[in-house]
Amino acid sequence: MNRPGLVVSLAKSYRFFFSSLRSISSTTSVETLDPDAAPRTLAELRRRLKEESLELSDFLYSVEVGTKKKPLPKPKWMQATIPGGPKYAAIKAKLRELNLHTVCEEAKCPNLGECWSGGETGTATATIMILGDTCTRGCRFCNVKTSAHPLAPDPNEPLNVANAIASWGLDYVVITSVDRDDLPDQGSGHFAETIQNLKSLKPNMLIEALVPDFRGDPLFVEKVAKCGLDVFAHNIETVEELQRWVRDHRANFNQSIDVLKMAKEFAPAGTLTKTSIMLGCGETPDQVINTMEKVRIAGVDVMTFGQYMRPSKRHMPVAEYITPEAFEKYRAIGTDMGFRYVASGPMVRSSYKAGEYYIKSMIEADRARAAS
Repeated sequence: MNRPGLVVSLAKSYRFFFSSLRSISSTTSVETLDPDAAPRTLAELRRRLKEESLELSDFLYSVEVGTKKKPLPKPKWMQATIPGGPKYAAIKAKLRELNLHTVCEEAKCPNLGECWSGGETGTATATIMILGDTCTRGCRFCNVKTSAHPLAPDPNEPLNVANAIASWGLDYVVITSVDRDDLPDQGSGHFAETIQNLKSLKPNMLIEALVPDFRGDPLFVEKVAKCGLDVFAHNIETVEELQRWVRDHRANFNQSIDVLKMAKEFAPAGTLTKTSIMLGCGETPDQVINTMEKVRIAGVDVMTFGQYMRPSKRHMPVAEYITPEAFEKYRAIGTDMGFRYVASGPMVRSSYKAGEYYIKSMIEADRARAAS
């Protein structure tokens, strides 16, 4: 990657980000930066912004969440629809019958009904969680149960999951899991077997594996990257500076970046890599953009941004609700940085129907070009 070119592109995006956010604020009177005098380096850009006394409070960037005693209601853009529809009901019944788990339900995802039913795009998607419903880690944002010694994985699960998914008529499936630090292979073999079974039953179905970090072990990353998946996803969850406060102590930014780099190296040509972060955890725009730059340097193709929502009172509180306008600026910056696709919005999650529809179209177009 041409890093100097990236820095210049980033500087242009950074200027666009702050000038655009400033333009939608009704209170600011700071002049727009001169586009003909663009800083040549990121350091120069930051110095200039500091000299011009730009403050986050100048921008319509977020809304408050209130206090513990006087919480404010969620903003209107965070309202979700109630799940329903025949396809939703059929998938839920089959999950209960086979004792399978989905991260859609475990994480209380607000898009569950839309994804399972197909929504406006008609592309029905689901995120299946393998290796049980109990995680060995305790991240502060996650609603999944935790234990140092979960039940042993079901040896029949890879085939059961494949048979179930093949019968649902899905176009795109995401297979994810809890962390299994208790297993010798961190659960990588279970992933590979599930995906291989599904591909043998439905060769044309697109499969995304949203995997743990496998403690950064190259052998386990390689096993999954080469098992036949179409998208290798691993979430860094938050900006680099907040990792230790948001994620379990066994996870960290550099380890996650290394996993994404290894996946790109090991996977067959044409396999996409993907990651996601939550906003509203207390990060700053500067930290978000710095993190995006490092993710792009790692060769990641797809990045998503969504609003963090507190699953319960025992979890990490929401620091702020990021506005849809700010999410759109991050999308524009990510596109300018060179990500092949960026999904960014308050209701976007790492597994997200609209994004998966776009990724499906992108993969199919790539294969058509390669065939011609």
